[in-house]
Amino acid sequence: MARRAVEPRGLEVEQQLADGGAGGSRSPAHRVTDPDRRVSWIHATNQRLLVCHARIVTDPAGDHTPLSARQLNRATLERQLLRRREALPVPDAVRRVVALQAQEPASPYLALWNRIGTFDPAGLDAAFTSGSVVKASLMRFTLHAVHADDYPTFHEVMTGRLWASRLDDTRSSITGVPIAESDALLRHLVEFLGRPRMKAEIEAFLQERLGDRGPGAWSALRTFTPLLHAPTGETWSFGLRPSFVAAPTRPRPLGAESALRHLVRRYLEGFGPASIPDIAQFALLQRTVVRQAVESMAEELVELEGPGRAKLYDLPGAQLPPEDATAPPRLLPMWDSVLLAYSDRSRLIPPEYRPLITRQNGDTLPTLLVDGYVAGVWRPVEGGIEATAFHALSSASWDGLAGEAQALIAFLAERDPKVYRRYGHWWAKLPSAEVRLLPG
Repeated sequence: MARRAVEPRGLEVEQQLADGGAGGSRSPAHRVTDPDRRVSWIHATNQRLLVCHARIVTDPAGDHTPLSARQLNRATLERQLLRRREALPVPDAVRRVVALQAQEPASPYLALWNRIGTFDPAGLDAAFTSGSVVKASLMRFTLHAVHADDYPTFHEVMTGRLWASRLDDTRSSITGVPIAESDALLRHLVEFLGRPRMKAEIEAFLQERLGDRGPGAWSALRTFTPLLHAPTGETWSFGLRPSFVAAPTRPRPLGAESALRHLVRRYLEGFGPASIPDIAQFALLQRTVVRQAVESMAEELVELEGPGRAKLYDLPGAQLPPEDATAPPRLLPMWDSVLLAYSDRSRLIPPEYRPLITRQNGDTLPTLLVDGYVAGVWRPVEGGIEATAFHALSSASWDGLAGEAQALIAFLAERDPKVYRRYGHWWAKLPSAEVRLLPG
């Protein structure tokens, strides 16, 4: 039977709150009269009512229309700031989009250039330096830039699942260090990383304590040690030779279940609506683990139906633009998170193009986004941006891409005009319907 999310009854709720609560006037003994307490009580009650009225109920008419693939595309673009550039401080923008893939140092900068109006790269430099945005190995055990407030919980989810699933076996087999000794070593390592250290320094530290067991220990230990990449002052804040520093002392851990629920909420804020396989792909967790977390959140999530009767989940009141909402062209960076955050990547990538933009070794090329979908790839060349379209594009689409390319060339000019140059060999292996040079 079809299901639908019920809209909150706004005016009715407001009147109930004004009268003292849902269910009519409260008696004098129970009425909240102190103004500060009343505001707090109204906010808390309103949140409970919003959740209650947004639960899934059976639609007796059975006429609910599932979300279309195009609606899901527009929802992602909206939440990822790709339908319009917004005037946001860098930390707020990073919080909005949840996580930016950061294997390539330039990519978080180009990701924000696509999302923030009049983006100044110095703002991200400053955020990395101050620690309001941090770079670390997190979801899928790959490098991401995230808001500092999200880091402790994201790290807890990833390392917690690693410990639970395979760490106790592999940690000893890789390092040759017994578990008890490894725990003590971790504490000493975190103390040693109280200031930024290069890999050679860390390996020497481990060699001194582990002898012959030292060379392989760093590869294993850095996966679950609370480490950040320290800015090294290079063009994009970080170079290809990373420096590491211990993460600031975290608040008391939430616990595995609460931490995972936090990650699910944050994921849906930035990428929803989404399925259990989508959430599991984003975090590289087992689907059964994610399903248990989602089921435990039944009071705060809404259930929707997607293409092919897929079961999707979302937050009450989250943005769902119509499928005819406009989607301006964009020049996305390598490994843009929006292309990698789903199990069903057809949300933005036509299936036939996925093997073209994601190479066998995992390199995900910088892409042309046209009408919300990947339409080709781009790279800087002498004289401008070379745009390779995988299918014929309209004149209006080329005009839009040309405007983006002109702005991107100006943005790159002061930092690295030939960004991603070391990936140029992939272009010899790409088909094309048309290649254009978009000048600055």
